[in-house]
Amino acid sequence: MEHTATLLSLMAFPDIDPVIFAIGPVQVRWYGLAYVAGILLGWRYARMLVSNERLWPAAGPRMTPLDIDDFLLWATVGIVAGGRIGYILFYDFTAVAANPVRALEIWNGGMSFHGGLLGTLIAMLLFARSRGIPVFNLFDVVCAVVPVGLFFGRLANFINSELWGKLTDMPWAVVFPTGGPFPRHPTQLYEAGLEGLLLVSVLAWLIYRRQALKRPGMVAGFFVIGYALSRIFVEFFREPDIQIGYLAGGWLTMGMVLSLPMLAVGLWAVATARSRA
Repeated sequence: MEHTATLLSLMAFPDIDPVIFAIGPVQVRWYGLAYVAGILLGWRYARMLVSNERLWPAAGPRMTPLDIDDFLLWATVGIVAGGRIGYILFYDFTAVAANPVRALEIWNGGMSFHGGLLGTLIAMLLFARSRGIPVFNLFDVVCAVVPVGLFFGRLANFINSELWGKLTDMPWAVVFPTGGPFPRHPTQLYEAGLEGLLLVSVLAWLIYRRQALKRPGMVAGFFVIGYALSRIFVEFFREPDIQIGYLAGGWLTMGMVLSLPMLAVGLWAVATARSRA
């Protein structure tokens, strides 16, 4: 009992208010700031990629920084609308069906990465068609910068004390205010490291060292594979959504189910990248 009390006192959750500041009824939250930071930094990185002629094939249509500037609005709408709709459909449909107003309450559950990915995919297809841009080139640029947004988003999940992991006695466990009085895996930080820092580093190595942008679909494929594997791995430590729980006999989660098709698509994109080049 004494050991447990000592452990809990050492692993208290950092005292970070999810609300940065408020002006009257208007609140500025870390969660919203994370989306803004991820989108803006991703935009700057994308402009840098399309401006570097050495990274691209010598022949064929090319994207320009202006294309990236114009796509920013399309991407923002795809991320936000797809992320929210995806969360409702995949994780919270029953509650929203009973109370449709809940669909607008983004603080009740939030966003789904898989939904945001689908929303951004639709935005990319429409934008590429309207501009005559090779769609796989746009896929590659966007996927190269997505881990930047994932990193900030997972840090915001940690600050919000949401999406925490299972009970554990590991020395880096955290006692979350919303997770009961026991230490848990900080799975938000696991995902920030794997889906964010590690994945953006691997993709940058492929782009700058292996000239992966000269093989359309290569970067996008490795991103999808990397995200799917990272998410499936972290799901073993993450507490499943309470409204869904475990699937298929008590070990499979919705995050795993949604990541498996991504893994297959990523493998196909990498395997066929040379033929597109």
